[in-house]
Amino acid sequence: MSGYVCLKLSPPPTCLSKHPRLPIPLVRNTLLGAALSFGLVFSFPSVSASQICRDVEPIQETLQTAPEVVTNEGLVEEAWQIVNDTFLDTGRHRWSQDTWQLKREAILSNSIQTRSKAHHIIKRMLSSLADPYTRFLSPDEFSKMARYDMTGVGINLKEVPDENGDLRLEVLGIILDGPAHSAGVRQGDEILAVNNMEVKGKSAFEVSSLLQGPNGTSVTIQHHYCQVKHGNCGPVESIEVQRQLVARTPVFYRLEQLDNGVTSVGYIRLKEFNALARKDLVIAMKRLQDMGASYFILDLRDNLGGLVQAGIEIAKLFLNEGDTVIYTVGRDPQLQKAIVTDTSPLIQAPVVILVNDKTASASEIVASALHDNCRAVLVGKRTYGKGLIQSVFELDDGSGVVITVGKYVTPNHKDINGNGIEPDFQKLPAWDDISRHLKKCSMSQQG
Repeated sequence: MSGYVCLKLSPPPTCLSKHPRLPIPLVRNTLLGAALSFGLVFSFPSVSASQICRDVEPIQETLQTAPEVVTNEGLVEEAWQIVNDTFLDTGRHRWSQDTWQLKREAILSNSIQTRSKAHHIIKRMLSSLADPYTRFLSPDEFSKMARYDMTGVGINLKEVPDENGDLRLEVLGIILDGPAHSAGVRQGDEILAVNNMEVKGKSAFEVSSLLQGPNGTSVTIQHHYCQVKHGNCGPVESIEVQRQLVARTPVFYRLEQLDNGVTSVGYIRLKEFNALARKDLVIAMKRLQDMGASYFILDLRDNLGGLVQAGIEIAKLFLNEGDTVIYTVGRDPQLQKAIVTDTSPLIQAPVVILVNDKTASASEIVASALHDNCRAVLVGKRTYGKGLIQSVFELDDGSGVVITVGKYVTPNHKDINGNGIEPDFQKLPAWDDISRHLKKCSMSQQG
């Protein structure tokens, strides 16, 4: 399996992957894979195909070996098989493989004369699932989706297993005349190290984070070109690339004085979970701590989500080692897992999270993780309720299908999707009430 990291900042809820192997949506890429191999998962409540690439930079078309000829019937069957293997029915439609098999027989009983007809049949087939997030992508839509860049140097990475099953990182797409392209990086290159740090075994998300940095600064990339099918690799080269970040910080913060200056509160507004979210949030929290903040307010109102893995990593900043961030559920065994914190918390101070009916997806993961682990109280309105995991699978003609393959369940085993998260308070309570609420929560968990 190769998990594509769809890069740039306002993409849809998906991860890119090549059938038949299912990407793990959360964190191999950390994300759950998404394009979470996990792949990296982008997740927003609802994104139409026309919205997918509204902010995409033009990127060089990648040169690929001519694909094998695929028949129209074969293409439809490929899409059918992906659904058969991976689809998770999260509604009340009682989807079953038996009824899906009958649909296959009906669809393929007649020849399919044109490619456009095949695409139309796939669209109708997916529509019959009655899942709002499962959909078809034309070759053009799929191609654009695979070119998001969150590295800041104009490349898009994918994870490729080698003959031993270890992960290699390969350049999937590259911005023509972007920083990396101008320095000599090309599509198909294997990334070996970033700033002299070997990246073998790291996810595309982790390495993309290593490549990031302030605009105008440089990063050293060690790479070479490898023909994976033949095992032939060119010489290893080390080049310096100047960063040109397209991403804008989603973090805004300030210190507020309450109770006539007695209490210092660090207010942090997080607009979306993009490639800079975790890094900039850490900076904000440390600065507010140094300024004397004894409480924190994390404002997630109107935050529709973004990179799910970014949400997971941000939640870990507040949790104790061993705390569960989220559970993922799906038909594939790789989706039956608990995402657990493996670090110590950055801060111990009480946290208030502001939420509303537009707090969705990655935002709901953060809110539920901190709430259920007694690290934060939620204030505002019930959240949106987007807790599904989608994977994007490439078909043999360059088109793709977005399939719902799993869902998120909170540490307290509540299904986020369609339900949302009920806040503890509708209005901001007194800080003493917040402390009492968190203490009572902790005592309840301890038995």
